[in-house]
Formats: sequence, C-alpha cells, structure tokens
Amino acid sequence: MHAAILLYDGFDEMDAVGPFEVFANAARAGADCEVSLREIDDAAVVTASHGLRVEPDGPLPQLGGDDLLVVPGGGWNDRDRPGAWTEAERGAVPDSIAAMHDGGATVASVCTGGMLAARAGILDGRPAVTHASALDDLRQYATVVDARVVDDGDVVTAGGVTSGLDLAFHLVDREFGSEVARQVATEMEYTPQGDVVRP
Repeated sequence: MHAAILLYDGFDEMDAVGPFEVFANAARAGADCEVSLREIDDAAVVTASHGLRVEPDGPLPQLGGDDLLVVPGGGWNDRDRPGAWTEAERGAVPDSIAAMHDGGATVASVCTGGMLAARAGILDGRPAVTHASALDDLRQYATVVDARVVDDGDVVTAGGVTSGLDLAFHLVDREFGSEVARQVATEMEYTPQGDVVRP
C-alpha cells in the first residue's frame, strides 16, 4: 500500500506528521506500506500552519485500489490565510481528491481535511466527522457522526488534529493486522483514543 499524505500551504502539522509517523513505523514493523508526503503544485517547499517548512517527496502520483490518500486539515476557519478553506475555494485539491477516489484509492481525512473531501463530492450523504469548529459546514454535505474516527470503507474521516493518530492506527490495524498496530503503539508509546464508528 502506498499512503500518500497530501500537503498544501497552511496544512496543520500534526494532521500530516502524526499519520506519517504511524505509517512509517508500520512499514518498519513489517507492513507492506510506503508513506510519502506529496503536493499538487510542484512546490519545492510547503509551509504549514504553524510555520513548519516541508520539502515534499514530489507531486501526487496516480493512486489505485490498494492505495491511501491522507488529507490533512488546517485553516478552515481562518479564511484570510493559506489553508483548507483557500484550497477548497481554489478547487485543485478537491479535484485531486475526487480523481484519486474515482481511481479506487481510499481517502482518509483528518480534521478539516474532511471539508476538502466534502468539497470533492465524496462525502455526499455519507457518515463523517471533522473538527468540531467545522461540523456545521460538514452537515451541508454529510451525515455527521459523533465519533473520533468514522470508517465508511473507501472513505475514513477523523475529528480534530490529534485524532489523525487514531485514524492512522485504525487503518494500520484494518489493513495490516492488530499485531503490527500493537508494535507501532509500543514504539510510539501511544494508546489510540476514542471510538471508531463503522456505520
């Protein structure tokens, strides 16, 4: 499985780096998984919401049925700065999400990355969750579920910021088994939090 984490200016650091570390540790524990940080604008450097500058691994490749696209959030409610709102309005990120989903990839969103997935049209009428500050916006597209992580098969959504860790642990367990997930949890000294709802 290729887990591609989609970066854009203004993404929240924890939304991306938390899942990156979980999937990287899963690969070290023997999972057939590679993880990369990708962007869609051929940018050499992407600047996150708190100022972290990241050099992506390159442009987003075409993802298929065994692959995963992770969409971080950040900046949905701060609409005067780069972030999820800006990208939703620009349209290129939602278009890429829709194309990857149409190609068979599973899409997982963290925090207000769920709003980018909603703008991509892949949450219409489906159960989902996002950061608490964007739940009213999400209700325009999806059926909001009170959960830390919502697994609806080819679309998995998570609540705010640190729930990206729980989303990643859930996907590692789902795709590679509980023993790999246990090894990663031991390595990271983290116990996944909250409920995973599978409607």
